Amino acid sequence: MSRTSPRQLLRSAGALLFGLFVVVFLSLAADQVARMLGLLPRLDQPAPEAGALVPPFTYRSVIVVLGAYVVARFAPYAPMGHALVSGVLGLVLSILGAIAQWDLGSHWYPVAIVLTAVPYSWLGGLIHRQLHSA
Repeated sequence: MSRTSPRQLLRSAGALLFGLFVVVFLSLAADQVARMLGLLPRLDQPAPEAGALVPPFTYRSVIVVLGAYVVARFAPYAPMGHALVSGVLGLVLSILGAIAQWDLGSHWYPVAIVLTAVPYSWLGGLIHRQLHSA
């Protein structure tokens, strides 16, 4: 039975944190661009209608897949396992976000974010496997 070294554990945590940073940073940046383009209302305006949430759901889906790919790419071992752990972390965070924002608008959006967290992370890990397999 092999043991994981403290250095590998730190690198694992670093890969997960870096992937989380990528997702948060790109999501905030994309939201800002969407607001500038008029695809999303400004923060001081009422919550958008249900249909207006399709573009953010689409670009955030791509961003989550990319974030999981980044986690897998920088994982010191078991890239798919790391990608799936990032999906579970995303699941927990999206559940907390859905609870916190439940009364702010359409319910399909937070539910969809919760339901896709793990599958999109798996997809990011799969893309990593396809691009980096021998």
